Amino acid sequence: MAPLKNMSAAPVEADAQPQTAEHLPKNRDAILRFAREISTINVHLEELRYFWAKRIGISGPQWMILMAISELDQGEGVAVNAAAKRLHVDPSFVTTQSKLLEKKGFMERKPAPNDARVVRMSLTTKTSEQFAELEAQQAQIFSFIFEEFDARELATFTDKLAGLKDRFEKASARLTMGL
Repeated sequence: MAPLKNMSAAPVEADAQPQTAEHLPKNRDAILRFAREISTINVHLEELRYFWAKRIGISGPQWMILMAISELDQGEGVAVNAAAKRLHVDPSFVTTQSKLLEKKGFMERKPAPNDARVVRMSLTTKTSEQFAELEAQQAQIFSFIFEEFDARELATFTDKLAGLKDRFEKASARLTMGL
């Protein structure tokens, strides 16, 4: 697809004409369909998150925090800011929810050894055991969902989606700055 015009932060010339239908991408309908399909997939992913969360007695957003910690933890815990960045949420939200998760026994929160202002979060044995109990059911669901992909195809598809995500982030930043 050809890049959209005026995507830089440069000012628009005074005599520039507004975008017309002929300036839109030729595959506009396919792009709009893609956006609708991704949106619908997100709704179903949200339903799955809430289902798994409910199974262990937490909220959907709390589930996402546990997932972020599970993915990011390299054995030293995960800083609140790192989890917030991964989830695209405010760090204060992660702080509030992580305190609730700690009270329920799903995580531990400890000050970082080199800076007591930084809180590092890690999963408890209880959480790991609960995740293990859900693993077989999750494997069945994901096998069904991704049955059309072999490992290589799924990796290629995921790489393309990651590239799109990066371009969407850049486009969002440009819009925020004001075209």
